[in-house]
Amino acid sequence: MELIAATRVAKAQLRANEARPYASRITGVIEDLAKGGASASHPLLEAPESIKKVAYVVIAGDRGLAGPYNSTVIRAAERELMARTAEGIDYSLVLIGKKARDYFTFRNYRVDAFYEGITDTPDYNSAREVAEYISEQFIGGDIDQVILIFTEFVSIGTQKLAVRQFLPLESVETIADVGGGDAGAKAAFEFEPSADDVLASLLPRYIESRLFSALLDSSASEHANRQRAMKAATDNAEELITKLGRRLSSARQAAITTEIMEIVGGAEALGGDDDETTDKVAEILQSNYQSI
Repeated sequence: MELIAATRVAKAQLRANEARPYASRITGVIEDLAKGGASASHPLLEAPESIKKVAYVVIAGDRGLAGPYNSTVIRAAERELMARTAEGIDYSLVLIGKKARDYFTFRNYRVDAFYEGITDTPDYNSAREVAEYISEQFIGGDIDQVILIFTEFVSIGTQKLAVRQFLPLESVETIADVGGGDAGAKAAFEFEPSADDVLASLLPRYIESRLFSALLDSSASEHANRQRAMKAATDNAEELITKLGRRLSSARQAAITTEIMEIVGGAEALGGDDDETTDKVAEILQSNYQSI
């Protein structure tokens, strides 16, 4: 399992790197729209006056044996949920991964949406399906805010918990600033039919790319955690085998010594033949040697 996880984490890391150019390019287009004077009147950008219900999108795994990967994400989501519930704010759970579903269902939390089979090797269609559901709930007014909770992949040895606001989106200018591109150095663009219409079409794709990126990060993090967990399990098993082998040898040696002492003591008490006693001792040693 350690070797399989090592192979999969390499592939997941490669997929995450391959997806970054698309995310970078779509952010670059939003930069151009900001420079082109696109307004911020899209429903996905509008924050409600008051927050009455928060949706938590929790990305965990479908399988265990991955160290603290699943428990870290799940407990962070539960802390956020309990903190908002204490303030009188309702919640909605959108869970990705069986482990998250099992945890919250067992504790009688209400689960509004559940997705499985997409955490191991995420695909863009799955990210689009989840993003469309969340966007529809937000635009329809069923939820006022969306929090995304996942594990961000930094490197093979480093992954960190991420709790981020997913909806409403930042302003167009903020997205452009975060993107860090060089839109100012480009020639002026003309957008058809208009910058606002292009923005309205582009923002849902931006949401999909963000969620897809989070799924890829979570997948790579899960495999990295599983690799470490299985390596630790293997090392512990080898250490346990060594310790138990030594205890077994010690117990066997003690049993042999006790049996020899009993034979010698019995022979001396009965005044038996020394050669006969020696033969019995040799037989015991030979028998135990063969069993070893």
